Amino acid sequence: MLVLGIESSCDETGVALIDSEAGLLADALHSQIDMHRAYGGVVPELASRDHIRRGIALVDEVLHKAGKTRDDLDAVAVTEGPGLAGALLVGAGIAHAIGWALDIPVIGVHHLEGHLLAPCLADPAPEFPFIALLVSGGHTQFMRVDAFGQYEMLGQTLDDAAGEAFDKTAQLLGLPYPGGPAVSALAEKGKRGAIELARPMLHAPTLDMSFSGLKTSVLTAVKSAEDPNDEHFRQDLARGFVDALVDVLAAKLVRAMKMTKLKNVVVAGGVSANKQLRARLTYEVNRRGGTIFYPPMRLCTDNGAMIAVAGLERFKRMSEEERAQLTERDGFAVKPRWPLNQL
Repeated sequence: MLVLGIESSCDETGVALIDSEAGLLADALHSQIDMHRAYGGVVPELASRDHIRRGIALVDEVLHKAGKTRDDLDAVAVTEGPGLAGALLVGAGIAHAIGWALDIPVIGVHHLEGHLLAPCLADPAPEFPFIALLVSGGHTQFMRVDAFGQYEMLGQTLDDAAGEAFDKTAQLLGLPYPGGPAVSALAEKGKRGAIELARPMLHAPTLDMSFSGLKTSVLTAVKSAEDPNDEHFRQDLARGFVDALVDVLAAKLVRAMKMTKLKNVVVAGGVSANKQLRARLTYEVNRRGGTIFYPPMRLCTDNGAMIAVAGLERFKRMSEEERAQLTERDGFAVKPRWPLNQL
């Protein structure tokens, strides 16, 4: 069973090919970071246009890498939401055009479900049930995952996502977009405890989080500094920010383990690549006798492989009738806002 995965929800065009027996055969990714850096963030219209330029070329590249042709495909999986409406439409348009031409099913995939399953491409892969922390530019959520398709929201950020807080802190420190890698690198040179910042909701009895107060704390520190451009100050402030954010996520993860009594933990999403966060979460989970799983480093950000694996899992569980319904060509739609609990 051969499934092509297409991801275009934001600023990465990702394509991958997965086989039900052999696993991931090939994948390719084009990042738009260089294009959006000039604007300090993602420009939706530019993102959509770039997906149009890259999509078909990446499909052909992946098929060539795998030694396959379009006629070998059994289904196409595509990110249906959530994400930028225009960007989602480009990926969906490509997927449905291929599906129509080959008369094969097109499977709409939830972007966050893709991130949840990305660690399944690692070796070893996690076993159900597990706690999942999705931490990215747009989402910061704790979930209980009992089986494929069985997801329970345990807590989430009430305002900024962790990745947003990184990007806004980077702007205040005069660092380039995207902010995560730049702030993390600067923090490595800073002194722990030199600048203490707010840790909102750290001791709240729930698994909800808030990062807007941390961002405001960084802004206050910059405004009150004698010389905000002093390199030692910038390094210490970056360290203070990273330590505060990691403290909150670590405390909430420990609380989630106690609440659920689960030992397996999955951490996914773009921010899961952060070195300081990985080190702290791994330490906290291991010291409690648990096991923590991450996607392969190159699959932490948005990519086609996570969409392909999620699509394959859905396809395997469908009846022949359900598969046949996916070949009916009566148009398509995307879901820019799509809560995971509506799956």
